Amino acid sequence: MSAVTCRPAIFRGEIAVPTSKSLAHRAILAAALAPGTSVIRDVSMSEDIAATLDAAVALGASYTIDGNDITLTGRRDVPAEALINARESGSTLRFLMPVAMVQPMRARFTGQGKLASRPLDVYEDIFKAQGLVWDNQSQETLDLTLSGSLHAGTYDVRGDVSSQFITGLLYALPLLDRDSVINLTTPLASRGYVDLTLDVLKDFGIRIDADFDAGTFAVPGFQTYQAHDYKVEGDFSQAAYPLVLGAMGMDVTVTNLNLNSRQGDRVILDILRDMGAFVEVTDTGLKVAAGNLHGAVIDAGQCPDLMPPVAALAGVAQGTTVIKNAGRLRLKECDRLHAICDTINRAHGLAVEGEDQIVITGVAVYEGCDVLSYNDHRMAMMAAVMAARSAGPIHIDNQECVRKSWPHFFDDYEKLGGECA
Repeated sequence: MSAVTCRPAIFRGEIAVPTSKSLAHRAILAAALAPGTSVIRDVSMSEDIAATLDAAVALGASYTIDGNDITLTGRRDVPAEALINARESGSTLRFLMPVAMVQPMRARFTGQGKLASRPLDVYEDIFKAQGLVWDNQSQETLDLTLSGSLHAGTYDVRGDVSSQFITGLLYALPLLDRDSVINLTTPLASRGYVDLTLDVLKDFGIRIDADFDAGTFAVPGFQTYQAHDYKVEGDFSQAAYPLVLGAMGMDVTVTNLNLNSRQGDRVILDILRDMGAFVEVTDTGLKVAAGNLHGAVIDAGQCPDLMPPVAALAGVAQGTTVIKNAGRLRLKECDRLHAICDTINRAHGLAVEGEDQIVITGVAVYEGCDVLSYNDHRMAMMAAVMAARSAGPIHIDNQECVRKSWPHFFDDYEKLGGECA
């Protein structure tokens, strides 16, 4: 691990943020399940996407890469055994677990970092009830072996832990030999991610009848994925960082966003407006300008990944910001609820940690300090953005962690005028 020091600077220019990791995961998995060959275009490679590609190969698919395009041939035969290393990708792990068990198989799932501590009990309850063998070899690292196969039927699933469990089942159940139904037993968190799942499944020929009001998903069985050419759009969760730089007074334009996107994190535009910033669509892209920045009440329930950059902005906005329904931040690559407060307070901001909320009182500027990345890509990028409104340099202990989602973040940061070494 190597540290990086970000110094106060003037940011100016245009930036094309990475394309959506969420959509790339989904498109790669659908293509892996489709007979024939699909092309996934404009994929921003990262550690998480590499994990999903490797998982697709473990299940019998193959692929080639040409620039930012992936040509993927779906699996022909289901292997009897598979080893799937999810690395640190929660999406890879939770999407692949039910997909691997569509037909009888022995699948071993491994991973690194904090992945072992992220909840899997939603699947554990379902799989054990269906008679699958759940063999967890370690409590410290992820080393889980599943044996058996899923059966069609009624699935009662909590929706408030992670939408990734819903997505994994929505990918697997269409391949079973009878119809199935998913019943949500709690309100659905991060609905926007399920919307993305349904959109991608439709593109690859899979029909799901979703009733969000009733909390049910009717999934016909005997379906076949259809090969499809798919273009990945820009990622709003990553775009939040340069957009927040704009709200801090910097002249930054983001050039590759779909303003009609179904990404739930598109709500960053509404959050910035609520905090007093101006959002403008220009001839070249999307631009945010600083207004009279002020605190706001922000609901993190449907957009937890936006909270690190939003908190960075709240720390230098007038008044008080309350980030509520933030408990799921504790279940990410690190305990982000704690990490956000720690990072702001180290920079002489004012953040108070609650059980499932953060209260931030704005200060004029941050102060130079040393912060921890917590080996979390979003925390490292949050600290780098804070340097734009700091009176001194901010020293971040681990810059490599951004490889999880935006490997060239610090290069792009410098292209916009940021100073880091």
